[in-house]
Amino acid sequence: MDGVIYRGKELVPGAKEFVKRLLDKKTPFLFLTNNSEQTPLDLKRKLESLGIQGLTVDNFITSAMATAIFLHEQKPRGTAYVIGGAGLTNELYNAGYSISETDPDYVVVGKTASFNYEMLKHAVQLISKGARFVGTNPDVIDPTEGGIEPACGSILASIERATGKKPYIIGKPNALMMTIARKKLNARSSETVMIGDRMDTDIIAGLEAGMTTCLVLSGVTDRKTVDLFSYRPNHIFNNVGEIDPEKL
Repeated sequence: MDGVIYRGKELVPGAKEFVKRLLDKKTPFLFLTNNSEQTPLDLKRKLESLGIQGLTVDNFITSAMATAIFLHEQKPRGTAYVIGGAGLTNELYNAGYSISETDPDYVVVGKTASFNYEMLKHAVQLISKGARFVGTNPDVIDPTEGGIEPACGSILASIERATGKKPYIIGKPNALMMTIARKKLNARSSETVMIGDRMDTDIIAGLEAGMTTCLVLSGVTDRKTVDLFSYRPNHIFNNVGEIDPEKL
């Protein structure tokens, strides 16, 4: 969403019109985000505050939602020790999971500003005793209006270094998140389009899921950066305002 629909507190040029086209033509669509802190309702309200109307909470999938879906499929009604925000905890509860600090099935990590040494120590001890290690997304830093800040990947790195165990990552670039989204849309990969501003998460995830990919240059990637990668998107646009879904 950030870099595709908005940047900070401003909409990307053409974003409002693009979403209106999707709504007017009744084109099924989802917003995917590696953000695990906010709920779909939070994100819906944010877009409404920026002037995009007509959305429902069903138009959103967060990495917290994808993580909860994955865990439910792996071990229904399991237990988890959670390092993360309310958005992550809420989705796990919705999936039938119990939050536990004692012998949980999983240690689940998302971004949170409240991360501290005691959390790190407890997570390390639980993983060392056999809890499986899961991360909502691999993003090491997030852009903010005041500069960059540590993100989920930074927290995961500290736990991985201490335990020697790598987490299983649910969010982009894992194509699992694309599969979850496609199933929710009830669509085939061949008729699904992934639009993103990052080559190393959005575009690679879409390609690996067999989707048509559109890179927009309104976020972190420019045309010179594209040439640094061994793969390419199917289409490149300056922003989503230039995209007509019916012509892809």
